[in-house]
Amino acid sequence: MADGAIDPQDLGERLVGAGADEVERAAEAALRPKKLDDFVGQRVVRDQLSLVLQASIGRDTAPDHVLLSGPPGLGKTTLAMIIAAELGTSLRVTSGPAIQHAGDLAAVLSSLEEGEVLFIDEIHRLARPAEELLYVAMEDFRVDVVVGKGAGASAIPLTLPPFTVVGATTRSGLLPAPLRDRFGFTGHLDFYEAEELERVILRSAGLLGVDIRHEAAHEIAGRSRGTPRIANRLLRRVRDWAQVRGDGVLDLRAARAALEVYEVDPIGLDRLDRAVLTALCRRFGGGPVGLTTLAMTVGEESDTVETVAEPYLVREGLVARTPRGRVATAAAWEHLGIEPPAGTWAAPAPTTGGGTGTTSRTLFDEA
Repeated sequence: MADGAIDPQDLGERLVGAGADEVERAAEAALRPKKLDDFVGQRVVRDQLSLVLQASIGRDTAPDHVLLSGPPGLGKTTLAMIIAAELGTSLRVTSGPAIQHAGDLAAVLSSLEEGEVLFIDEIHRLARPAEELLYVAMEDFRVDVVVGKGAGASAIPLTLPPFTVVGATTRSGLLPAPLRDRFGFTGHLDFYEAEELERVILRSAGLLGVDIRHEAAHEIAGRSRGTPRIANRLLRRVRDWAQVRGDGVLDLRAARAALEVYEVDPIGLDRLDRAVLTALCRRFGGGPVGLTTLAMTVGEESDTVETVAEPYLVREGLVARTPRGRVATAAAWEHLGIEPPAGTWAAPAPTTGGGTGTTSRTLFDEA
């Protein structure tokens, strides 16, 4: 990762951020499903993984190594824990940034017992020497322990018992091909549908022992940006509001009032997201505008705008990235309740036939 870049895992302090710190992960622990059948969503990955695990259990062998990719907060860590639980073995947890030397990884690998699961979070951030050591360990179940220094150094091969590596990454494109090829199963986790998030919220509310209405769960799900971690976080904040300012029941009124206090709007935008949209529309007439200029206008660093706010705004079709800069789409103007000026990028384009167009000549000039 480039110097100064923001890691999504470091954004846990943002209410609608998908990252999580240690306190957040501790709060999540009580809500994690323990079995694959209890895991909500990700039907394709869940079914494929179930086949892999059942087959390995039937053969009484360690399953193939598993790579889980996708945005933060979708359940990669939870699936790793479920894999270990389904196999009836223990889970060792580490992360790419924590392993900066080959010796660090060798110490972990040499202490593994037969059938154990080694979970490496953010595996794309492993140091290169550790990566090369992991290649051999995953394929041959062997590590070479170097004894001595300089010309007198020698490598002693150490045989490892069969084990399973579960790697998790938010940026699978950064994984080197030799490492990626050593995983026998690769699953990509997608954002959740609102109905799936409702089920997550209702389940979590039951575990937390709070009284929640279905309409409140629906409201929270709609503002959770397709991410279970955010849904559970918003649920806890609504619970706080209902306890302090309400009657303890999580109904629609409590959900809306609580999320208004925390500045999370009906489609999950927070203060920074709305600041970016407002600057684009009101200050720059919808754009195009450069990232640096836009960041200065909202009082944030360019990396913050690009890494924190922009991905969701682009995914929701509120902002488009063009060669000349960022532009607000028709959906952005509509969400802010502002009429776009004539001739802007968001102005409807003439169409023929049954479709409606929202692109204009500016986009085609930039293409």
